[in-house]
Amino acid sequence: MGLRERVNDALKQAMKDKDTTRLGTLRLINAAIKDQDIARRGTDNDTGCSDGDILAILGKMTKQRQESVRAYEEGGRLDLAQEEQREIEVIEEFLPRQLDEAEVAKAIDSAIDKTGASSIRDMGKVMGHLKENYTGQMDFGAVGPRVKDRLCA
Repeated sequence: MGLRERVNDALKQAMKDKDTTRLGTLRLINAAIKDQDIARRGTDNDTGCSDGDILAILGKMTKQRQESVRAYEEGGRLDLAQEEQREIEVIEEFLPRQLDEAEVAKAIDSAIDKTGASSIRDMGKVMGHLKENYTGQMDFGAVGPRVKDRLCA
């Protein structure tokens, strides 16, 4: 079952359970997926969102909410921070398990080997390989500097 179907099934279940927070979050996920589908209509790739695209959307949504949680906590709005945190929990149900530090290091080494990267000029190839194979499983903002350090060493 693809991610789109899993989200739709969860949406139907949230409607039955009358879980408004979960339902609202799932509707936001669906809307983001449909927005991406619409954006692709005019391009050569008119097939709609793949699971990889949906993982990227979910990752972006999670990151936005984490930034909101920080802002709300700094502003003393703990009630809003908790609401954002509940939305993060719903979104993360559809994301794959996050890799730990050792697994990320191994993935970086593997990507460098497979792409034949030897200098900082090859960083784009390495990051492309990682994004292709590990979308939703690691924070690429944190991985980028680690790849750079490995290629500069």
